[in-house]
Amino acid sequence: MGLKVDTIVGKAALLIIDAQQGLLKPPEQLPIPIFDVPTAVDNIENVLIAARKAGIPVIHFSELHRKEMVDFGRELEGTEDVHCVEGTDDVITIERLKPIDGEFFIGKRRYSCFLGTDLNILLKGLKIETLIICGFLTDVCVHYTSADAHQNDYYVRLMHDCVRGSSIEAHQASLNAIEYLQTASKTNSKEIIALLEQMTATVTHS
Repeated sequence: MGLKVDTIVGKAALLIIDAQQGLLKPPEQLPIPIFDVPTAVDNIENVLIAARKAGIPVIHFSELHRKEMVDFGRELEGTEDVHCVEGTDDVITIERLKPIDGEFFIGKRRYSCFLGTDLNILLKGLKIETLIICGFLTDVCVHYTSADAHQNDYYVRLMHDCVRGSSIEAHQASLNAIEYLQTASKTNSKEIIALLEQMTATVTHS
């Protein structure tokens, strides 16, 4: 079933989570396990192009940690090695997905895009009700952000082909958990692009 227009409630924003250059390294060089990043990046780029044409707000995020290692907290007590250190090439946004003038960028110290950032203030200022979410990793930053979005009363629309996790199993488990919170959250890039194209056509002909 295709995405219905009324699935986007009120004004929408596109959130691109941690689309950072370091994720494109060979698997053996990655401090965090992840699968099939290039395919997700291709899909995200297509959505980003459509979002820009539709004129909806785009908010980019990057996880950033000080080189002094004082803000990792408990992050290194699991599977993850040191990652996303400020001043390294790894934290630079993937070239094809870099913000342009008029788009927003938020650095974060934790997994959730809400925790310790001004995201909620920005969303309220933009009068956003629906968050179209994509990025990395499904079972970490995407999951925590989606759960916090739900608890802050936003409508979550998560494009399953625009996210990738630490494993296929963890990726799917998080998708299931987010869909449990909001059954309408499940979508994909083709559905969202079709909806954005409808929005573009409406603006063009109004």
